[in-house]
Amino acid sequence: MAETAPASLRANVIFNYASQAWVILAGLAAMPFYLGRLGAEAYGLIGFFTLLNAWFQILDAGLSLTLARECARYRAGAIDAALLRAISGFLERIFYGVAAVGAAIVVAAAPLLARHWLHVQTLPAGEVTTAILLMGLTVPLQWVTGLYRGALNGFERQASLGAFNMAIATLRYGGAAVVLVAGPPSILNFFSYQLGVSIIELAALAWMGHAALPAAAERRRLTRTDVAGLTTFAGGMAFAVITWTLINQVDKLILSKMLPLAVYGVFSLAVIAANGITIVGTPISVAVLPRMVKIMAEGDDDAFERLYRRATEFICLATGPAAIVLALYARPVMMAWTGDATVAAEAAPILTPYALGAAAMALGSFPYYLQYARGDLRLHVIGSLLLLSLMAPAVTLAALRYGAVGAGYAWMSLHLGFFLFWAPVVHARFAPGLHWRWLVGDVAPVLAAAGVAAWAFRVIGPSPVGRIDSALTVLVAAVITGAAAAAATPIVRQWFAALAHRLAAAR
Repeated sequence: MAETAPASLRANVIFNYASQAWVILAGLAAMPFYLGRLGAEAYGLIGFFTLLNAWFQILDAGLSLTLARECARYRAGAIDAALLRAISGFLERIFYGVAAVGAAIVVAAAPLLARHWLHVQTLPAGEVTTAILLMGLTVPLQWVTGLYRGALNGFERQASLGAFNMAIATLRYGGAAVVLVAGPPSILNFFSYQLGVSIIELAALAWMGHAALPAAAERRRLTRTDVAGLTTFAGGMAFAVITWTLINQVDKLILSKMLPLAVYGVFSLAVIAANGITIVGTPISVAVLPRMVKIMAEGDDDAFERLYRRATEFICLATGPAAIVLALYARPVMMAWTGDATVAAEAAPILTPYALGAAAMALGSFPYYLQYARGDLRLHVIGSLLLLSLMAPAVTLAALRYGAVGAGYAWMSLHLGFFLFWAPVVHARFAPGLHWRWLVGDVAPVLAAAGVAAWAFRVIGPSPVGRIDSALTVLVAAVITGAAAAAATPIVRQWFAALAHRLAAAR
């Protein structure tokens, strides 16, 4: 079919935020309900399910991002429709084959994981084994959907993809809540339902992905030259995805072995809250990445830098205030969310470092976006190897001595160091002279303003105890912090100046 014109970048960001907001709210509403309905130990299995999902991303090996990039290059005229369809079919066969093997491995390993990895105290071993078996069928299906999401993102179809994500999140979270209320609050009922939703999700996205691909006058097969050109970039992407998954999930893997399953459930709640930082920034990066690739393919360096810096400002504005509020008001946040004072007290010290580390990770991703757009990931591979070599031993030692809180601070410190010390190396290589304009002009003012405002309100503001006053305190802190950050954001100041000029001219 003919390739339709994509929505504007601003519209794509808005669509992405609308869908992400719905997905976030659905998840935030569902998680405490799951905890209360199933109990801490069964909820720990949901935390393990999340971990398994994250580790399965290693198998993606950057292939979904490779397809997204090829779709963007097709839109820029760098490749033709026949080659794009050949690449898509080639990657699709790889995905389904790997998913089948991955599912078989998890299913076969379910008894060992239930009896020798997870620290189960009250749940029957057979029930835990069956739950892991259901995870082993569900996770590969969810993983395959990433390929079709990659194609839709490459074509900048964020509106249709966002609407679908909202619908599937409603079905996944809301439907599971109905299942747990209507029937016995069983973890097996929960995972059986998740399997059914994942089958529907894959079927729908496969249809959407194929419909987005352009029609080709002739069918062609990939030549060795095509595959060599594809694997040159995909190889770097594969290494980048694998190492980045290891970097960001090794702490969760270590703690899943060290902590009792009930305690791991509380840890998972804190990490889910911190992951909201990443989710908040994702709509911008999803919209911006294919546009960066297209502009780079067209050779407009000035337009690329403008987009790069503007996207940075928006990511700072989206993630900086949120991370600072989560870090400084961790206990009120968890109290407002869960309504459980004990859970809030246990999760808050974990949430603080993970929130700050998530913000550092979001900002530290921009040098990667620069390399992705240029199609050269060598420095990213080197930096990821360096970070991984430090992450595993640091997190392990910190976890052994200080538990989940220590692991969180080790994770945060290394991501902060990566952002501060590796970003200038990448900028010097690919965009000489950009780094200090980017850091001092786009990043520092927003974070400094948000930090000062949040800290000042914490000093003079109330000390909440209950759920309602905790929620009100967090809301006021978020408004104050966000307003201060917006006032310090260059693009927002330009908008207000332009608005004031138009109002003055209209008089």
